[in-house]
Amino acid sequence: MKKAGISFLTILTFSSVLVFAQQNQTEKPNILWITIEDTSPQFIGAYGNQNARTPNLDKLAKEGIRFTNAFSTGTVCSPSRSAIVTGVKTYKLGTGHHRSSVPIPDYIKGFPYYLQQQGYYTTNNKKTDYNLINERKFINEAWNESSGQAGWWKRKPGQPFFAVFNYTESHQSRTMTLPFEDYKKEIYDKLKPEERIGDNDFKMPPIYHDSPEMRKQFARVYNSIKYTDNEIGDLLARLEKDHLKDSTIIFFYADHGEGMPRGKTNGIDFGYRVPFIVWFPPMYKHLSPWGESGIVTDELIDFEDLAPTLITLAGGKVPDYLTGRVLIGKNRSKPVKQIFLSNDRSDNGPDLVRTITDGRFSYSRNFMAYQPELRFIRYMEIGEIKQQMRKDLAEGNLDSLQKSLFNPRNAEVLFDTKNDPWQTRNLALESQYQTMLKSFRSALGEHMVANQDVLLLPEYKTKLIAENSTPYEYRQFPGKYPVKEIYDAASLSGFRGLDIAKKQAALLNSPIEDVRYWAMLGLRCQNPDIQKQFKKEILAAIKDSYPPANITAASIAYDVFKLKEAEEYLNKVIQSENADLALIAINYLLYVKDAKPFIPALNKVREGKMEYNVKAASSDVLGSLGIIPNSFDHKFD
Repeated sequence: MKKAGISFLTILTFSSVLVFAQQNQTEKPNILWITIEDTSPQFIGAYGNQNARTPNLDKLAKEGIRFTNAFSTGTVCSPSRSAIVTGVKTYKLGTGHHRSSVPIPDYIKGFPYYLQQQGYYTTNNKKTDYNLINERKFINEAWNESSGQAGWWKRKPGQPFFAVFNYTESHQSRTMTLPFEDYKKEIYDKLKPEERIGDNDFKMPPIYHDSPEMRKQFARVYNSIKYTDNEIGDLLARLEKDHLKDSTIIFFYADHGEGMPRGKTNGIDFGYRVPFIVWFPPMYKHLSPWGESGIVTDELIDFEDLAPTLITLAGGKVPDYLTGRVLIGKNRSKPVKQIFLSNDRSDNGPDLVRTITDGRFSYSRNFMAYQPELRFIRYMEIGEIKQQMRKDLAEGNLDSLQKSLFNPRNAEVLFDTKNDPWQTRNLALESQYQTMLKSFRSALGEHMVANQDVLLLPEYKTKLIAENSTPYEYRQFPGKYPVKEIYDAASLSGFRGLDIAKKQAALLNSPIEDVRYWAMLGLRCQNPDIQKQFKKEILAAIKDSYPPANITAASIAYDVFKLKEAEEYLNKVIQSENADLALIAINYLLYVKDAKPFIPALNKVREGKMEYNVKAASSDVLGSLGIIPNSFDHKFD
């Protein structure tokens, strides 16, 4: 009897423990989201950099899941954040241009809204910068609190939380654009002497000239990330002090790649790839599909996947408009073999790059290939490191790779990021990779057309659309958006040669205005000896009824044919009240042989009441001519 009694008690006790464990496993986990800015995985210790000093992140990775193939959907903060918070890619939503305040349909919510419906207390500390019109309404709907004081500590007792903390100390402002004295005060002086990374304490990436002047600037990256790691350590300590770490899933990632020349604002792997870590407490380790701890996974993920994953993790139903993957839980989506990324205008620097990657090989298509990788963007130009790079270029100090960053781009680049992490060798130029190149090119084109990439339209056009609709909805109206015809014209842009130019010239007769725009932009990317063979067609296009097309034609006519009429027209456009048209014209002036005839008009623009990007572009032209210094300008930045 005694023996039987003990057996029954043991079974009862075991059953109680099992029930308790099952209840804990079905409870909603707390979720802490730690984001940092402008950081590539190459500068984190856990990702193999022995010169980095990131002990808190390294510990999180050692105990959690470290992703080697995580990507932002853009290479600038506000487009990236619009994709994060809505779960919709920027080339669908129309939010790819940096700080463009795009309207979106009312039914597209910030995904924390859906977590609130599941009982979560949602907080954001504190950056928003979502690139949307009526952002305040959007923020109020998504967050219980969004401020510098927001955190889990104001929730109801026992209420699950989703708390975001965004750290800005690794931002481009600290690593390159603020004057060195400001960086020293805000970052360097706040580190203990033993924490500081010296100018010679790291290996210089080969894409930058290795000199004392460049090392002084580049050390800012390491010290800014070190300071950020300290702040993350303080946050994790508070979580543990509040006895919440054992019930909280922690996500860590950067909003896009490194905020240095060739990374941020540029559509290659260095701009897209981010550090990404997920940490599960013992209570929720069963939710991890990758294993329990110390795991490294090469699964492909991008920011489109975050919203559906978090909604599912909270127990909600994923809205139909979200097409990203669910990464965690019983409804986990199958891994994918390729993902698609995009890069568009950053501040006053227009661009359109589309990328496809399988994690190892990364293919990028440059549709505005007349611009270099290091194109003129005022916020970059004021940085001492960018000025040093231009100085080294002028003095002949750069090697062939470093000089190439200032030359017009190739239409296509293909990099093996496993064997060439700094993307120094363009495999698109090598015969043995042509089959892969064609496969990537075809898949990318099919994706752009199938997803109705609305940013194939110039920003001038999307602003007109936004007056009565949203770019997201416009692209879906039957018969409204001839995306296939527009893409076919755009697909020629950047490739150079007489056969391509003949096709572009023929498309100048298209009844579709945006086909004509891409045909002329394609001719703008051609070399002058090719452009000269189409003088008649280019001069005729100055009379095109579509401003983006005729401005582009005028820029060629002025630069190549010295046409006075084109000069007069461009002088008029750069002072236009329409900021999008003015920006198109001024941007072209950055890449003409002689912009001196435009100095009076550019000075008027810079000193007037024009939109920031137009003033910044004017400053870039004047700076390139030596009319104004490229120093930090508090008037604009």
